[in-house]
Amino acid sequence: MGEHVLLYILFAPFVGALALIMVSNRQPMLVRGIAVGSTFVSLVASVYLFYAYDPVKGGFQFVQKFEWSRQLGISLHLGVDGIGTPLVLASSILLFTGVFVSWHIKDRTKEFYIWLLILAAATIGVFMSLDLFFLYFFYEMSVIPMYLLLGMWGSHTKKYLEMTDQEGLKLRDSVGFIFNFGSNSKEYAAMKLVLFLSAFAVAALMGILLIYKYSGLDTFDILVLREQAQLMNIPVLGTTLDKIIWVLVFFGFASIAPLWPLHSWSPVGHAAAPAATSMLHAGVLMKLGHFSIIRVAFEILPETTREMMPIAAVLCIFSIIYGGFVAFYAKDTKYVIGYSSSSHMGYVFLGMAALNYVSLSGAVIYMFAHAMATGMLFAMAGWVYDQTHTRDLPSLGGLSNKMPFIAGCFIVGCMASIGMPGTVNFIAEIMIIVGSWNKYPFQVIIAVLGIVLTMAYLFKMMRGLFYGPMNQKYSHAHDAVATVDRLPLLVMIAVSVGFGIFPMHLYDVVRSGVDPLIARITHVVPVAQTGEELGARGEAMATLPVGDAHLVETTPSPFTPQASGRPE
Repeated sequence: MGEHVLLYILFAPFVGALALIMVSNRQPMLVRGIAVGSTFVSLVASVYLFYAYDPVKGGFQFVQKFEWSRQLGISLHLGVDGIGTPLVLASSILLFTGVFVSWHIKDRTKEFYIWLLILAAATIGVFMSLDLFFLYFFYEMSVIPMYLLLGMWGSHTKKYLEMTDQEGLKLRDSVGFIFNFGSNSKEYAAMKLVLFLSAFAVAALMGILLIYKYSGLDTFDILVLREQAQLMNIPVLGTTLDKIIWVLVFFGFASIAPLWPLHSWSPVGHAAAPAATSMLHAGVLMKLGHFSIIRVAFEILPETTREMMPIAAVLCIFSIIYGGFVAFYAKDTKYVIGYSSSSHMGYVFLGMAALNYVSLSGAVIYMFAHAMATGMLFAMAGWVYDQTHTRDLPSLGGLSNKMPFIAGCFIVGCMASIGMPGTVNFIAEIMIIVGSWNKYPFQVIIAVLGIVLTMAYLFKMMRGLFYGPMNQKYSHAHDAVATVDRLPLLVMIAVSVGFGIFPMHLYDVVRSGVDPLIARITHVVPVAQTGEELGARGEAMATLPVGDAHLVETTPSPFTPQASGRPE
């Protein structure tokens, strides 16, 4: 694969989608085979990328650049650093497992897989883009498949299906259900998602165009802009241009994160989406917001980021607590997991807001960890729905007798989501909490209470699904027995537990991307990329005063290879 590995990862799903266009829906196994083959290529290339990335060398690696418009300064400029590499891997894992989770879809199977492949490829394109034009292009590309996947293959909520008037006629075509979040139709969920994301994406686009216009460089290249763009001293509307751009970029991308109060589209979308779409939605689509903020605001406007990120530190409290309490009282399994995801994204914003090496590294690792944990939960919620045709918790229960494998995997998924030691989520949460304590102790206390709340609503959901008396009308439900049904869950569990027990390479890769970024924001000279122990290095770097240049001597970790070249 070598230097072209990014092209394999990005274009394998696109090639698979093009190949599916030529296949008839009357050949379902061929359709599924093409989907599996294209996603497997992307997965293998992503695994190679993750382990071939050199954390000692750091920086952007495997760079590919193809000029698109010299006059406008636009290029298909691809490359990954320690922040993008694990997110590319997460996208490929969820795409591959999502194909198997969707194995039993019979309604327009070909079209479903085409849009699923395009959705995942678009998210991968964002994580690879080093050009603002194509970063935004792939970002917007992800919205179209989501609309179609929700509107065509999604499902209505229980309350929506039961809406009737006194004469027994359905009122689903009225506007009344819009004002009751529990009564949404799949069409409404799809439209709300598109309107929210498109409206705020326009704000982000305005910020990007202002960067292009006032940088004076006539380029969208992020690497050029971060070194040469000077946007600080231009007065606009009683403030400086950099602050206006930062607000546009931050809130434009924070809507997809989703940050409170811009979150309401997300749980509705989760509830309506088919299982594989919910996996990609929660696992990687929501991370596009955090990643784009890091790539644009953190890289190009580092000083403004240091000044403005307390905004995120305030709003993340509401995300954590509000999302947690709504999840606790929700009666729809997908609403529970959806609001849980919104709550957990507040932890990522907290880690980003603290702006130190430990907290931001924890935030990036948490994005990867959350993708695996939430992917498991949505996959199993989809299985339960396929067997019972309901997501209403009060009407379910006792399913562990019928689904022992699913019940066991669900426990692992809940433990990962809570942050149980032995899962990669635990490492990420500890890093965020420890790294954020000195700067935001109140937010950290709220975050710890949020973990307790997470335990409460996940245990409540697990009890409501699998324990207690079982309604006999669900006695026909059966467990996941076939390989295609068990494989996706086993893959996600293996990744979550594997990196939880052996986290050093993941940690080294992430730190190689975080160190130079935080150094730019805090004006601290970054230490050598050697992957030393978290406690010693994290404590030393977190206490460095802002504005001074320091170099911390450290001892290399025995887990980190000292060779700096890429493995052959």
